[in-house]
Amino acid sequence: MADRIARIVTVPDVVGLPFHMGRDLAADAGVALANIDQDGPPIGALAWPGLYYITRQDPAPGTTLHEWDSVAVEVVKHGDSPDREPAVPHSPPPTDATHATPEPETIVDLIED
Repeated sequence: MADRIARIVTVPDVVGLPFHMGRDLAADAGVALANIDQDGPPIGALAWPGLYYITRQDPAPGTTLHEWDSVAVEVVKHGDSPDREPAVPHSPPPTDATHATPEPETIVDLIED
């Protein structure tokens, strides 16, 4: 196998960006974005038309690659993004403990007649 004669570049962080901005940032850094599913359609076809956000990338930001190697990304259409945290079942609000009842109000007169 022949050695590659290509410049070494650093992968930028594109997660969280709109696809069109991530694509431009990647191109400026010297890498190309690709579909994370190698058997699927090109990433440009998945992220058009509409506003799509990049939710995952491989390799990670800071990795070095040869110029114009691919960075696999996953995209989701704006508004279809899953929650970042799992749903927590709502429990009933806590009830007051029996020892947490307020004491009767006492009025102290500080002014003498």
